Amino acid sequence: MYVEVVSGSRRRRREAPMPATGAGLLRFFEEETKGIKLRPQIVVLAGALLIALVLLARGFFPI
Repeated sequence: MYVEVVSGSRRRRREAPMPATGAGLLRFFEEETKGIKLRPQIVVLAGALLIALVLLARGFFPI
């Protein structure tokens, strides 16, 4: 998902006004973009594993 914050005048020049939900400050795009596709679960798991690895390294190799 891609989020773009657009100023009011710039948005009005490009297209019709958005619905009033959230004051129209955010626009969400469902278009596919280039790049690596990862599920959110994998990103959270990788972060948790990195934290565990750092904690283990600090335990085994104290400074």
